[in-house]
Amino acid sequence: MTRRTRSREIALQVLYQTEQNAGTPPEEVRRFIERRLRGERKLVEFAEGLVAGVQANQPRIDALISEAAENWRLDRMAAIDRNILRLGAYEMLFCPEVPTKVAINESLELAKRYSTAQSSRFVNGILDRLQAAGGTPPADEPEPARDSPASPTVE
Repeated sequence: MTRRTRSREIALQVLYQTEQNAGTPPEEVRRFIERRLRGERKLVEFAEGLVAGVQANQPRIDALISEAAENWRLDRMAAIDRNILRLGAYEMLFCPEVPTKVAINESLELAKRYSTAQSSRFVNGILDRLQAAGGTPPADEPEPARDSPASPTVE
């Protein structure tokens, strides 16, 4: 497992936890990330950047996922799949340094590890549709700066 993959895994765990328990204090989230990533600064920053990016852009990301997910309402999706899709969509749309194929593949691996046997096909189908629909940041949303926390290159 690459180091960035581990950061994505921790970011997914945080997104899931904060969705299930919206009252989780930010300092508790930070401690969780630091413990799980053993305080490796670049990995912690990457995971925190992913979480912050998904949360800041969640309404737009959810709308795009809903459009791509034909016959599926977002609230009817499994919570883990919904958060895997959010993470993958965020990287595809707002992290230009992450190739789209990498964002999709990382999402598929998360689905295989944390969800059901069918989830990777479900996640792949929705992210493929999202990519086919444009796969670029929405015009009304600014792209993150290249030096944002989600930008460090750590393998």
